[in-house]
Amino acid sequence: MSLPRALLAAFCLAVALDLACLVAGLDAGHTAAKPLLMPLLAAHALVSGAPRLLLAALALGWAGDLLLLSDADPAFLAGMASFAGGHVCYLVLSARYGRPDTPPARARALRVAYAAALTVTVALLWPGLPADLRVPVAGYSLLLTAMAYRATRLGPLAAVGGALFLLSDTLIATGVADWPQPPAPDFWIMLTYAAAQALLVRGVLAAAGTPERRPATV
Repeated sequence: MSLPRALLAAFCLAVALDLACLVAGLDAGHTAAKPLLMPLLAAHALVSGAPRLLLAALALGWAGDLLLLSDADPAFLAGMASFAGGHVCYLVLSARYGRPDTPPARARALRVAYAAALTVTVALLWPGLPADLRVPVAGYSLLLTAMAYRATRLGPLAAVGGALFLLSDTLIATGVADWPQPPAPDFWIMLTYAAAQALLVRGVLAAAGTPERRPATV
């Protein structure tokens, strides 16, 4: 097995461990496993020849993961800001490596769909959000939706990754707004988040033309 694939497998195992801890209600296990995810994914990206901006996006995601382990409002806002920085990195990556040849009709339909999703989601969440979080959440949602839309230029893997990131953070926002939650909401949040980051990484690597380096087999 090549080193990039071994690191990707380690990331998948860490995700599985984290999800199992969430299902079993093992908070200590989740606290230990969650901080491993982005470093392992970043290591996979690094040995695969990732652009530096991709590594920066994952580093900012890792910082956000650590901050969101706390329930304090300042930590939530700082975590949201960290993830926002990651979305900016992905936006720049999509501008740098994305394909500009998307059919106009498809691009227009995607813009309308994402704009409608943003408008409806923010309008529905707004009354239930704490007053001091309404504007930050709305601004973050705009940036997140822009990232998800622009990720479609990086190919189908990144497009699905952007959509899953949008879904994951929407699930978090509905919890903050005290909406009814599905069973084990943290499980679904982490599942969609981990899949989103992995698919965005694979999409960026493919679009940037950085095939996996295979320095050795084990």
